[in-house]
Amino acid sequence: MENMKNACACPHHKVIPVLIVLFGLTFLLGALGILTPGFVNIAWPIIVIAGGLMKWVNKSGMCKCC
Repeated sequence: MENMKNACACPHHKVIPVLIVLFGLTFLLGALGILTPGFVNIAWPIIVIAGGLMKWVNKSGMCKCC
């Protein structure tokens, strides 16, 4: 818990973990038959691209804490 006191409070640091969870949920729900295979085939590349764009934007100096 000591690390949590020094953790950055910037909300954009939570985006990548959320995208990873969405990535996993997309495949899980597809495997369970809740999502159609067509939706899964479209959704997972969009989630990966969004994660890559977020990392790219963070590297360009958007956050003053990084």
